[in-house]
Amino acid sequence: MAGSGQIRQLRRRIRSVRSTQKITRAMEMIAASRILKAQRRVLAARPYAEQIRDVIAGLAVDNEVRQHPLLRAREARDVAIVVCTSDRGLAGAYNANVLKVAERTIRDEEAAGRTVHLYVVGRKGAAYFAYRGRRAERAWDGISDTPTIDGASGVAQAVMDRFSSEEFDRVWLVYTDFRSSLVQAPVRMELLPVKPAEFEGGTAMRPEVVFEPSGPGLIDLLIPRYVEAKVLHALLESAASEHASRQRAMKSATENASDVAASLSRVMNQARQDQITTEISEIVGGAEALSSAV
Repeated sequence: MAGSGQIRQLRRRIRSVRSTQKITRAMEMIAASRILKAQRRVLAARPYAEQIRDVIAGLAVDNEVRQHPLLRAREARDVAIVVCTSDRGLAGAYNANVLKVAERTIRDEEAAGRTVHLYVVGRKGAAYFAYRGRRAERAWDGISDTPTIDGASGVAQAVMDRFSSEEFDRVWLVYTDFRSSLVQAPVRMELLPVKPAEFEGGTAMRPEVVFEPSGPGLIDLLIPRYVEAKVLHALLESAASEHASRQRAMKSATENASDVAASLSRVMNQARQDQITTEISEIVGGAEALSSAV
């Protein structure tokens, strides 16, 4: 028989579930608004990267770019892997998916006899690798939610310096590509060395264009900015993917909370009905006992 204590407990559980549902619904709405902002940031950053590439391609027609330190391909012995994860959780399988690609990349490189150096953006990735005994040589937090060019520059500069000094022979960038609100795919991109083919097909600059500094000097300045733009693009894509994953996860949590609350309400109503039936039976039984005694 259901008692008053059980009913009170069920009411408390229902209130708790309803409170959780309000929180998850609010988080879902916040994530939805941030997806649109992140998409606008991706689109706003794209012309910057395209213009840098076009200028380098135009300069490459009359100048040699293959000798730049960031374009020199060599036999890979030491490899750096930059992994883009999030600072916060509650984003579904977002971090798990990108970490799977990172782990696979690490296994492939180590199987080929190469030494892997790990760089991680986001607290979740840093904690994941630290727990497994593979601490990152450098980790960044506070830039994954709203990436900026300054944050991307710090990440890019850390690996460009060591690649230029030949401490690294290859740099992979592992991030999540935002394709739509429903589809986000973890991918890996070879960040360094930059492929000379990326600057092919350019149009020579007009003769009246005067460069300060010189064309080769301008190339030396722009190629690192091009690498920074690619890192910024990856961070922006990852941020949009994180918000989309969080929105879906919170929507699912809200729906699950509604189902749990409805189930508990049915159990509570059944318990109240049993209690009322029992009380009525006791009253009827008492009345019959009194009438028999008279």
